[in-house]
Amino acid sequence: MTTTRTALAALALASSTLAACVVVPDAPNVIGTPWNEGTPVPLGQPVKVADIVVTPIRVVEDSRCPINARCVWAGRLVVETRIDGAGWRDTANITLGETYGTHEKVVRLIAGEPNKTTQEEIKPDQYRFTYEDGAWYVENQ
Repeated sequence: MTTTRTALAALALASSTLAACVVVPDAPNVIGTPWNEGTPVPLGQPVKVADIVVTPIRVVEDSRCPINARCVWAGRLVVETRIDGAGWRDTANITLGETYGTHEKVVRLIAGEPNKTTQEEIKPDQYRFTYEDGAWYVENQ
């Protein structure tokens, strides 16, 4: 009888331990409510792109040619971006107009505002970034 009780207790303990270890697919882990894809967002604001969430973290480079200047090179805008999926997170430097792929997902940074001018430096809180699902773009190149 004691052996049966011990076996049942061990089985109950094992069952509860296994139940605690069950992996349940989760949603992206982000702070704040993500805005909709195609919405220009400031640094730190998450935006839902397809079934992932992207968040612009900081401007790594903004060497774009000012709109009121003549330049030999158009320059580029590079944004450090956090990408959150169900159960994973990635951080990448994404260049305006280019796609970035991770975990079978593709993100494209399609706009960065405001445009640069020669008169004024853009402050970090003035930037707005627009992301979209880049899968269609990749498939149709």
